[in-house]
Amino acid sequence: MTDHQTAPRRARSASWRRLSSLRVRLIAVFAAVALVTAVSASGIAYWLNRDAVLKRAQDTALNDFRGSLTRNVSLLPLHPTCQDLRMLAVQVASSGLAYDVVVVDDSVPDCTASSDPIGFSLRQVPAALVTAVNKPRETGPGNPYQYHLYWQRVNLAGPYVVGGTKVVPGGPTAYMFKSLQNERADLNTLGVSLAIATLLALVGSALLAQAASATVLRPVRRLGDAARRLGEGELDTRLDVEGNDELAELARTFNRTAESLSEQVAELSAREAQSRRFVADMSHELRTPLTAMTAVTDILEDEADALDPMIEPAVRIVVSETRRLSGLVENLMEVTRFDAGTAKLVADEVDMADLIMSCIDGRAWYDAVELDAPRGILAVVDPRRLDVVFANLIGNALKHGGSPVKVRVRQDDEAHTVVVSVSDGGPGIPEDVLPHVFDRFYKADKGRARSEGSGLGLSIAEANARIHGGDITAANNPDGVGAVFTLTLPLTQPPAPGPEDRR
Repeated sequence: MTDHQTAPRRARSASWRRLSSLRVRLIAVFAAVALVTAVSASGIAYWLNRDAVLKRAQDTALNDFRGSLTRNVSLLPLHPTCQDLRMLAVQVASSGLAYDVVVVDDSVPDCTASSDPIGFSLRQVPAALVTAVNKPRETGPGNPYQYHLYWQRVNLAGPYVVGGTKVVPGGPTAYMFKSLQNERADLNTLGVSLAIATLLALVGSALLAQAASATVLRPVRRLGDAARRLGEGELDTRLDVEGNDELAELARTFNRTAESLSEQVAELSAREAQSRRFVADMSHELRTPLTAMTAVTDILEDEADALDPMIEPAVRIVVSETRRLSGLVENLMEVTRFDAGTAKLVADEVDMADLIMSCIDGRAWYDAVELDAPRGILAVVDPRRLDVVFANLIGNALKHGGSPVKVRVRQDDEAHTVVVSVSDGGPGIPEDVLPHVFDRFYKADKGRARSEGSGLGLSIAEANARIHGGDITAANNPDGVGAVFTLTLPLTQPPAPGPEDRR
């Protein structure tokens, strides 16, 4: 994947991390709660005010219409003309509350009297309202009036309330048209005000969330920094505890955990140091008797052919095991030096082909190993330590893998490294064993012959590679035949070994 392809992905990942941060989530939650609360409160306030404003306006107009109609209908002649009905409509509508009146009478069927003939007529009155107004009701103790006042809100080029009633049986029927446009304008102004208040509440909640998140995230950030320093090995890291809230309790818990961890690490370090000293002292103490034993076994080996045939096998076993024990002690002392950080490099610029050839010739492996190493690949290395590495890798390939054993050397100019691969023609390494091949004393080898080594060779080889600033990896050949160990080393002087190299 190219840099042009990965750059947008990294940008999207960074954007997602920013959007998913605790600060953004706090602000979003505060804003959502404030928005829902403000919208709910504004909606309820608008609805209550809307009903109150409209009810007050229509009740005032209807009451005035009823009273004005009652006063003026008594002045109407017994047999009114169309002109009389028009006068009644104008007189009823002249109360000053800005509504218009339409009057009809069954005795003058062709006349529809209106205070505003151009604007209002009987056709604009809802049919349901006409039916309800003209329907008489039974009178009684709870209903002294045969005809009631009914009203309905309609849209006639704007919001209107239309009311109608009949005062006396056989008399005229009057309808009132009251515009609610002013009330609508007032309600629109109220809606805008509530919307502005909602917006201000949203902004205020965002600012409040910002302040709250800063208060909450500051100790969380300090806790994160302290945890990072603790993870980097600064075991004396502690937090200042302020207050008695949950964050303060979290800080106390962190301090207790860090204190316990520091004590455990100190105890483990002391035990590890004691173990290292024990191994070093034991290896050192074993060298003196082993030196004497080795000298004796050398003599016994020289005289083995002259010994009694019954004794000779035992002598040879003693010689073999003594040498194996001597090698184990040397390996233990080497491991101890790596663990203690006292292993040093004596580096020199050498030709890698000559170094590998010297290792092969010195152990008489030249007939069993195929070497592909061009001359001229120079690297600054410690020849003695690399000889140990090559001896372990090639020796293991010969002992556990089988022919053909191939050693290949190549230079990587881009990475400024030299790569040495050692492959064999054996059955390969089982997948469950691969992660453990460099572990100390690990010899669980199911696919190969049983090892007679100490189980420290590959671990020491890896430590020698790391002290050079390189690494060793183990894998099976892609074609399924044999295993391959790959050693990668820098061409230049390696840096001083760090704590991770002192394993």
